[in-house]
Amino acid sequence: MTAIKHALQRDIFTPNDERLLGIVNVCKAGKKKKNCFLGDFYKRQQTWELRDLTEVDAKDASKENPEFDLHFEKVYRWVASSTAEKNSFISCIWKLNQRYLRKKVEFVNVSSQLLEELPKAEESVPSGESQSVAGGDEDALDEYQELSTREEQDIESMMVTCEYAISNAEAFAEKLFKELQVLDGANIQSIMASEKQVNILMQLLDEALGEMLQSVKEQMDQISQSNRLIQISNTNNGKLLDEIQFLVNYMDLSKGHIRALQEGDLTSPKGIEACINASEALLQCMNVALRPGHDKLMAMNQQQLLFAELRDTFARRLTNHLNNVFVHQFYRSSCLSLPGHDQSSTLSQHTAELTLPKHSPLHRDLLRYAKLMEWLKNTHREKYEGLSRTYVEYMSKLYEREIKEFFEVAKIKMAGTSKDPKGKFGKRYDSHVKLNMNYACLHGSSGKLTGSTSSLNKLTVQGSNSRRSQSSSLLDMGNMSASDLDVADRTKFDKIFEQVLSELEPLCLAEQDFISKFFKLQQHLTVPETEDLDGSLPSKKPPQAEHRHSLSSEKDIVRLMMNKIFQSIETELNSLIALGDKIDSFHSLYMLVKMSHHVWTAENVDPASYLSTTLGNVLVTVKRNFDKCISNQIRQMEEFKISKKSKVGILPFVTGFEEFAELAETIFRNAERRGDLDKAYVKLIRAVFMNVEKVANESQKTPRDVVMMENFHHIFSTLSRLKISCLDAERREAKHKYTDHLQSYVINSLGQPLEKLNHFFEGVEARVAQGVREEEVSYQLAFNKQELRKVIKEYPGKEVKKGLDNLYKKVDKHLCEEESLLQVVWHSMQDEFIRQYKHFEDLIGRCYPGSGITMEFTIQDMLEYFSSIAQSH
Repeated sequence: MTAIKHALQRDIFTPNDERLLGIVNVCKAGKKKKNCFLGDFYKRQQTWELRDLTEVDAKDASKENPEFDLHFEKVYRWVASSTAEKNSFISCIWKLNQRYLRKKVEFVNVSSQLLEELPKAEESVPSGESQSVAGGDEDALDEYQELSTREEQDIESMMVTCEYAISNAEAFAEKLFKELQVLDGANIQSIMASEKQVNILMQLLDEALGEMLQSVKEQMDQISQSNRLIQISNTNNGKLLDEIQFLVNYMDLSKGHIRALQEGDLTSPKGIEACINASEALLQCMNVALRPGHDKLMAMNQQQLLFAELRDTFARRLTNHLNNVFVHQFYRSSCLSLPGHDQSSTLSQHTAELTLPKHSPLHRDLLRYAKLMEWLKNTHREKYEGLSRTYVEYMSKLYEREIKEFFEVAKIKMAGTSKDPKGKFGKRYDSHVKLNMNYACLHGSSGKLTGSTSSLNKLTVQGSNSRRSQSSSLLDMGNMSASDLDVADRTKFDKIFEQVLSELEPLCLAEQDFISKFFKLQQHLTVPETEDLDGSLPSKKPPQAEHRHSLSSEKDIVRLMMNKIFQSIETELNSLIALGDKIDSFHSLYMLVKMSHHVWTAENVDPASYLSTTLGNVLVTVKRNFDKCISNQIRQMEEFKISKKSKVGILPFVTGFEEFAELAETIFRNAERRGDLDKAYVKLIRAVFMNVEKVANESQKTPRDVVMMENFHHIFSTLSRLKISCLDAERREAKHKYTDHLQSYVINSLGQPLEKLNHFFEGVEARVAQGVREEEVSYQLAFNKQELRKVIKEYPGKEVKKGLDNLYKKVDKHLCEEESLLQVVWHSMQDEFIRQYKHFEDLIGRCYPGSGITMEFTIQDMLEYFSSIAQSH
């Protein structure tokens, strides 16, 4: 222990002008003891200030215990090699604490006897020697040197000549002192007597000193050179140790990891976890950046060969296992591995519920291997891409069968919603107009639906009255409104179509999420010159461009895999849409709204996703069907022909537009594609206006004004009730046309019961317009007073009432019951008749003043005539 103390003092503390006061051999408490031995090279690892020490805990004051604690900012627990060493160390701390510290350290569980002995030992030392007790004993120990053999012999011979040297030390010392004085005096006299010799001596001393200094210089140079060589050797040894530690730390793979890579269980969660850890450790070893010269080490080359062999071995094992997993999961999901399984029964099992099988168990099982797939992607791109192609191949077959079956069920349910409206109102419709329209049943004369699947082809036709017509029109709609079954059928179709989209959306999103996670296509991997999915090498690009290209490339890979897996979805959706449009063209309204909403939802999640792109493509088809539906309605309006023998009334395409608008407003409430409907409204209403006028001009049995008045009144009422903002201008135009034609019809109709009277006063007005003064009209031969009295006499009250009664009957024949405008027209006629009566009286007063000529009936008579006629009918 003393030798260690001196060595530590010499190598560690003396170079720093420090002194070692105490030493104790310890190990950390609570851990397994490990023997450590100091070498030839010492290094200070950690220091603490004495003033930071707050407490010394000896653990047990009554029993011998080598454990003790030192409390600094944290507690350090130690175990000394012996209790004696512990007590010696604590006593050293006690002395330093008592002497130098103002804030005393607290000693806990220290024997009171030990603490009491320390002050007494200090008091027993004389005051002049207290320094040596406190700290001088260490200095004396460091400065003590043993006597040489010659010195011992000289002292012994001297003491022999003086027998009393031991018994009387003072006398011996005095004798020595006197002899020393004599010798000194003789020496001085000798020196002074021979100055020449002194000079020679000084010269010799100078030469000896010079030689000694030269010798010292040479020795110091040798020592310096030796130290430099030692330092270089130590530096090289340190670098060599660092290299060895680097290779050992970063290029060593544990036996457990090697065993996991070679034969680890890839079926159990524990085995998979072990393989993941081993593969990550292997990848970390293989990706270590080697320093210059490492590649020339044979051991390094052997280690790299071992890593490459382990990588290839595990990659083969993993690829084979995942291939087997894909095959097993595919057959398990598709139920093909079950003995005696009948695929034809699947369709009937799913007719009750329109649902797609969920593959979350498959995804959950495979996601356990996601980290291993990432490892394979980083180490064996070829095998990774091979697994990707295998997964896509099996899943595309599985999804194709399930999706085909799913859409087959959807088409059967959709076909079951069709009802032919012909039987309900065909008689009424055909009695009104003759239209060139197709009421063929859903499957036609052959009993099969073109483009449907084999199962649909097996459906038999239940009769022409059990299916809806292949296409609806505004004309159909106007008459179909009476059937509650039509609304129910369309609602059922809407639910079926929504169910189809609602099943497809989570299926695609779940599969895309799984592909991204399992094949690790969500993050950018900096793998130089890796192959794409198609096997080609991408061109080199700048780092930033390469990063963007890689991110875009990975998104393209996901889309490519999704396109291959779900290659049948777009085709099946278009087929379903074609079927729905063939059943009833108004289904395009439902499909446009539903498809638009799902496209909008998919774009909010990921605008570039497979689902968003596919639904967007299908939406284009739906929009075309919607435009085609509008175009068909306009075409059928243009082809409309009226019957020459029938009263026109409200035209079918006018009521059809009303029903279309009511249905569309219900469907498009809060829809994203409202603009498409508004554009369709404008096209349809302009076509309705144009064709109403065309039919009115062609009408022979019903007056043109009646056709215009009734239909535009119906249009105005419809637009006012529905409050379609984009058709405000058309609503005002419809009101204007209705009002104008009502007034025209009333005026033209009232000229018939008082025809001669009307002609007479028209002639009077014509003469005045030609420049004849009003008071001179009576002098005209054809318009004198006598002619006026003759015309008035032909229209007594009885004849007027009779003419009005005939007029009422004629108007009643002209007008249709649906619009209920008879009373409106009759009231307008009453107002117009009164206005004409007052105008006739005014002309009589101005053109025949003082003649005393008046009408045979009064205004009150007219009011009674109109009222009684209306009540009698």
